[in-house]
Order: sequence, then C-alpha cells, then structure tokens
Amino acid sequence: MSSVDERLDRVAFNGDGLVPAVVQEHGTGEVLMLAWMDREALRRTLTEGRVTYWSRSRGEYWRKGDTSGHVQVVRSARIDCDGDTVLLEVDQTGAACHTGTHSCFDGSERDLHPVMS
Repeated sequence: MSSVDERLDRVAFNGDGLVPAVVQEHGTGEVLMLAWMDREALRRTLTEGRVTYWSRSRGEYWRKGDTSGHVQVVRSARIDCDGDTVLLEVDQTGAACHTGTHSCFDGSERDLHPVMS
C-alpha cells in the first residue's frame, strides 16, 4: 500500500463517499470556501498539488482553476480529530468563490449575526 493510500485510509468519508473540505489561504489563514471531495479527488489533490473537488451538482470532478484560471495550489492538507473533515491550506490565484469574490464568505449580505466589537 502506498503512503498516499495509507493517508487516505485515515479519512472518514460519509455515507455518500464524501468528506467536506474547508479551504484556508496560506499566510493569512482566511477561510476561502467549503467544498466536497471523494477519495479520488483527495488522491488527485495530494499527488498533483492542485486542488480537485467532487461537484455534487454536476456529478463530476472539478479541478479548481481549469476553466476560471483561479487556481488553488496545496500547501498542506490535514484532517480533524475525527477524520471527517479535511483542512486544505492553499495558495489562491484570483477569486476562490464562483461569484468572483476572494472568499465565499465575503460581503455583509452573508452576515447571519452582527459582529460584536
């Protein structure tokens, strides 16, 4: 078994074979987006160095930046204490969000609770 397979075996994929991936910008720590990965998407990400996701709506692999040019290069990949969430630290080129914003969490219209000062 390769070391990549051993690392993938530590991930607790859900009943649909997916795991959520929280994407954080290297250097700033800003949370950019949340997406889904299956075992093959995570394997591609770990071996190729560019982030690949599984698109639940399209039912296909999606390598970030192939059509938009907004590439994500992996700097680190970790799992949480339960192994059921992946944290990717990336170098982000361009917008991370499909709406064109740097982060999918940008904009006051996304606020659910006022920021306390």
